Amino acid sequence: LAAYRTDEGQPWVLPVVKKVEQMIANDNSLNHEYLPILGLPEFRANASRIALGDNSPAIKENRIGSVQSLGGTGALRIGAEFLRRWYNGNNNTATPVYISSPSWENHNSVFVDAGFKDIRTYHYWDAAKRGLDLQGLLDDMEKAPEFSIFILHACAHNPTGTDPTPDQWKQIAAVMKRRFLFPFFDSAYQGFASGSLDKDAWAVRYFVSEGFELFCAQSFSKNFGLYNERVGNLTVVGKDTDNVQRVLSQMEKIVRTTWSNPPSQGARIVATTLSSPQLFAEW
Repeated sequence: LAAYRTDEGQPWVLPVVKKVEQMIANDNSLNHEYLPILGLPEFRANASRIALGDNSPAIKENRIGSVQSLGGTGALRIGAEFLRRWYNGNNNTATPVYISSPSWENHNSVFVDAGFKDIRTYHYWDAAKRGLDLQGLLDDMEKAPEFSIFILHACAHNPTGTDPTPDQWKQIAAVMKRRFLFPFFDSAYQGFASGSLDKDAWAVRYFVSEGFELFCAQSFSKNFGLYNERVGNLTVVGKDTDNVQRVLSQMEKIVRTTWSNPPSQGARIVATTLSSPQLFAEW
């Protein structure tokens, strides 16, 4: 179902969300002006911060950027569109994209619709052992052509619910670094796998600490209960500030012809909550 429900089967509205909605409604300084193409700055900054951590070397070195998107799917699509155009040269339709077996069905569709022609699967679930097929996964990465793109579930793997341990993530990262594979994380359930935002972001943060350039698609549909507000963010980690700015300039062009600029309500709810210590603690 991929939704957090009450016993009556209805989406549960978080009390802090109700509180912030009322705060926004009572703020007479707000209006309905268009947001910037890349989205609400305070939302983008705070969303990336909870993905990467307050002490992230990438944030301190000013080599991250982000794009507010229409949910996690929108973040995946903008990332996919950019990679197809500019990842390794200027035409990546033949670049292999690896998706776990099994995976969320939309992963395949997003990358096919973005123009990728070579969608492959990598081993993930070991049905006999009822757990992660780590060796199969590593073998597939070893055999993947260099510069292939791998879609990785940051936590709460959909649909198996099985995640690599930190030690297993380290093995995965070592192979990906040696084979020049690009990590594209999908973080749709941060906070739900372990109950800890930090633990659920461990893999993403480890890859950043290892020097990877990467994308991380984030969704706030589940952990804020904002399903119909379509609140997502694409975090971009690059090798330096100039590189990230070049990436964002191209993503801005893609967004302009996709949804032009994003809606504000859900982004304001998330930004207000994440930027207030009191509201954050309540969330």
